[in-house]
Amino acid sequence: MNRLITIAFSIMLALIVAAPMASGHSSDTNQSTNNEDSARSQSATLAAGPDQPTDSRHITVMTRNLYLGANLDQAIAAIFSGDRQVITDAATATWASVMATNFPERSEVLADEIAHSQPQLVGLQEVSLYRTGPPDAFSENPTPAKRVRLDFLEILLQELNERGLHYAPVSVTKNFDVENPGYTSPGVLQDIRLTDRDVILARTDLPSSELKLSNVQAANFYTNASLPIGATGQSVTISRGWGSVDVTTRGHKFRFINTHLEQEGFFEQAQVAQGDEILSGPANTSLPVILVGDFNSRADGTGTPTYSNLTGAGFTDAWSVARPGELGNTFGHEPLLRNTTVNLTQRIDLVLLRGSVSAVDADVVGDELGDRTPSGLWPSDHAGLMARMGLSQEVD
Repeated sequence: MNRLITIAFSIMLALIVAAPMASGHSSDTNQSTNNEDSARSQSATLAAGPDQPTDSRHITVMTRNLYLGANLDQAIAAIFSGDRQVITDAATATWASVMATNFPERSEVLADEIAHSQPQLVGLQEVSLYRTGPPDAFSENPTPAKRVRLDFLEILLQELNERGLHYAPVSVTKNFDVENPGYTSPGVLQDIRLTDRDVILARTDLPSSELKLSNVQAANFYTNASLPIGATGQSVTISRGWGSVDVTTRGHKFRFINTHLEQEGFFEQAQVAQGDEILSGPANTSLPVILVGDFNSRADGTGTPTYSNLTGAGFTDAWSVARPGELGNTFGHEPLLRNTTVNLTQRIDLVLLRGSVSAVDADVVGDELGDRTPSGLWPSDHAGLMARMGLSQEVD
């Protein structure tokens, strides 16, 4: 997603719960920041289930933006109007779109994608958490909404479990957390709260000789887009971040990093800085690195310089290596996800590699008409990307 959509949501909603801001810099020895669930989730991930060996020379990963479920152009106009009623109307329209794009239905297709590819590791973006509560966001002492209405992570994990798949979150990066009043149904005014997260999932049905995880890290970037809220003198910080985990499989070790960078256009400088923070932070390691995510930087070079900065720092593009000359576009479906043609026009979801790891194969998933839900919804406004890598260097 994340063209004007995430930005608009952030503008529309009065920020009442600040996302934790942590250092975006790390080294091989840094511990997890902004990852309060990591100890519990890592333990779940490391618990070995049935012995299902993998190919010791290869590892399969996936990156998938789940889409928060709405286009928020109306919200942009509303916030600049400074009119609370207009802002409430925009929040109401946003909630209606989130309902119409029906993540529980879409999650079934997303789980099928994972079932088909069987990746050991999955990088997820826009793993939204929606909560509602009393409509007091405009008051002097607002109360954060607490009633969970949609937890994308819980819903997707349930779908995976129903398919007999064993995955658990390893790293959960909490990004922006915003809230504002809107009608959730006719006559029912509530505060609507969105918490944005990025998540790394890992298989839990493999013995430690097949998949051993350590050094879980997560943080928000130092540099984030900051937007003024009309003429109020207040601003909204759109916190984004990254998560990582060190992986050992059959004597091969590497670092897996998942991220979601800011959009292009007006926020280009923030995005470029965030890419640089990845290089100086979690990617600043002697380990081989697999870096995945929604980079919002076009791989064809027509957008921001972030993509070329990353490749210039030694990363190779798994898609370009495995599928040279093929488009591999991953973004562009209509906001309500009902388009009846394939509207993917940009390649911004990437698997990047550095060190003794090489691309063997790659495939775009969720990009064909037959990949839609029974009611005709695309699984996301993005397609996903699966990549299979060869591992060549063993740890001592």
